[in-house]
Amino acid sequence: MLRRQAWIPTWRGWLLLLSACVIAGFACRQGAHSFLALDQPVAADVLVVEGWVPNYALKRGLDLSLEQKCRFLLLTGGTVKGEVNPELGDTYAQMALKRLQRIGGDLPHVFAVSSPELTPEPVRDRTYAEAMAVKKWLKDQRVSVRSINVLTVGPHARRSRLLFQKAFGADVEIGVIAVKNREYDPHVWWRYSEGVKEVLSEGGAYFYARLLFWPDSKLF
Repeated sequence: MLRRQAWIPTWRGWLLLLSACVIAGFACRQGAHSFLALDQPVAADVLVVEGWVPNYALKRGLDLSLEQKCRFLLLTGGTVKGEVNPELGDTYAQMALKRLQRIGGDLPHVFAVSSPELTPEPVRDRTYAEAMAVKKWLKDQRVSVRSINVLTVGPHARRSRLLFQKAFGADVEIGVIAVKNREYDPHVWWRYSEGVKEVLSEGGAYFYARLLFWPDSKLF
């Protein structure tokens, strides 16, 4: 009969392993939100604001564009789905422009840059499509840029920067501005259903974008 050795931790080993798991879980809980909600702007005179963000984030984008004397404030987003009473053919970019005009009046440096509806099926990688729409708009306007900033809300920030960087390539520096989500306290996000939902969904989406994302060849 063959004997096989099995390595079983002592009670001290189990205690050490349990302590390591607790510490790792605590560190993940504490750091997950700050990792995703990256706030790292760069020097740039073009500011992009994702059109789905709430009014307070839109207002923050407008204020920053005026303070920093940006050439352009570009609002992004594709076809509106699931919103209450959108106008026929509206995009998130166009709706954001209307909301911002109600807040700030006549804004000659602000433009809606809508993403195309490519197929009858849901568009994958919408943030990447937004980035490609901005890139095409700048090219069509013959605007040369070396850097841009992207403004979004909370944990969406790191993924937004990643996908804009993939769209623009290494020649354009991408900064990101993360506006605090007012629906929960980011320091104790795990105590709020909205915080848990946002961190978990954005965490999964970021790692998908980092590890599994492949640009859609049909984009532009």
